Amino acid sequence: MTRPAARIWIAIAVPAALVACAGVKPQAGTGSGGAGATPAAGGAATGGAPGSGGAPGSGGVAGGGPCNANLECQQTTCMIGTCSEPACGELEGPKTTLSGTITDPAGNVPLYNVSVYVPNQPLDPVPEGLSCDQCNGRASGQPIASALTDSAGHFTIENPPVGKNIPLVIQIGKWRRQVTIPQIVRCTDNVIDDADLERLPRNQSEGHLPLIALTTGHSDALECLLRKIGISDSEFTGDGGSGRVHLYYGGSDLSDPSASGAGASALASGAKLAGASALWGSRSKLANYDIMMLSCEGSQYGSVKDPYLANVQWFADNGGRIFDDHLHFYWIQHGLPPWPATADWVGVQADLGDITAQVDTSFAKGQSLADWLVNVGASTVKGQLPIVMAQHSLTADLPPVSQQWIYTTSPTQSVQYLTFNTPVEAPAAAQCGRVVFTDIHVSAASGDSSHPETPFPGGCTSTALSPQEKALEFMFFDLSSCVQNDFDQPLPPIIVP
Repeated sequence: MTRPAARIWIAIAVPAALVACAGVKPQAGTGSGGAGATPAAGGAATGGAPGSGGAPGSGGVAGGGPCNANLECQQTTCMIGTCSEPACGELEGPKTTLSGTITDPAGNVPLYNVSVYVPNQPLDPVPEGLSCDQCNGRASGQPIASALTDSAGHFTIENPPVGKNIPLVIQIGKWRRQVTIPQIVRCTDNVIDDADLERLPRNQSEGHLPLIALTTGHSDALECLLRKIGISDSEFTGDGGSGRVHLYYGGSDLSDPSASGAGASALASGAKLAGASALWGSRSKLANYDIMMLSCEGSQYGSVKDPYLANVQWFADNGGRIFDDHLHFYWIQHGLPPWPATADWVGVQADLGDITAQVDTSFAKGQSLADWLVNVGASTVKGQLPIVMAQHSLTADLPPVSQQWIYTTSPTQSVQYLTFNTPVEAPAAAQCGRVVFTDIHVSAASGDSSHPETPFPGGCTSTALSPQEKALEFMFFDLSSCVQNDFDQPLPPIIVP
């Protein structure tokens, strides 16, 4: 009987990277298990358990140590075998990405320069009141994957964590909303297919809105613009209300301080509004707000404004944002030095009528504005914007102090949209506030009522945005954003290592 041949066993060392190609790398100080709970607004866990993108792994990847904690351990860079590098004999494949288009609160208009990121920790509260919000790339929640929307409102986040119930933060300035993406799949482009997850908050139940003080006027209706971009009617209140847009009564009654607010039942509820002088006259009241929007009143009422020039400048110098509409250029031209020297102001001049204005594309954001106006249907020719009933208050900006964005050379040289950062006299690194001046009216092309006696929102009769209103929307969200030199290219939030 022939004996069977002897079996020879050879021990072969198998690299760890071949053991579990799609696995999740363990956290530092753990075994092959998962990470902590997915962070949510307010710190509550919302699921998204690590490991949902593949089986648990047992070791590190080439060139990387263990991941730290939470959602970081669900990124492909924390996995054994990534999408961007060959592993386990696989060919290089597509990256894991998350993409979409961010819109205004109404969900209608794509927005430029909005930060979109995945946090790895619970978010901190947004600071209330005056604060220095400079563009330093830092964001709450320790972002581990981020992007910035382009001139079409589009973003692509590379290497987001994979799995279910992934938190996503949408933020520009003090506008912030956190949503939950149901699932992100590894090694593919995950396109958000729910438009409701891609917009800024409409009210406080959906997220954080800046606190805005808005004065009504007899010649324009900026409150109707805010309503069109999607802010809920419930957020429009008087100065003692809980809404995020506080209306103050502006116009001819300000010439008689004792009559401020008289007859101004400018809310549908019948609530009386405080006069604008109550806002401008109190630094402690001004300090509560992030943005002040001043609707054109039909006259300058200089004698009424003169006592408050220092207060309004103080607001901007301490981080406040001001949106000056047409005749409110008085605050700048007749303000305290150095504000009068921010541009070549010519004062009250004859209207220019209907014109085709130009977009200044000599700087980064100006290029983006020109592209954005085409993308949102406000411009049929890049770099041009039709304006109804253009006004004329200044002839030229004065770089580097101020920057023109929209201007015309016909029938005369006139700047229609101007910005400058504050304090004007401070170096750029110390500037925290911002001022927008516009000679572009909302109501001129919309038909909305410019009479503050009409209870809000009764005067807001139109729903579609005109081309010049779309330009004003861009201006408004640029004003809401963090402060930086306009010639610098905006950058997405810094990824925390």
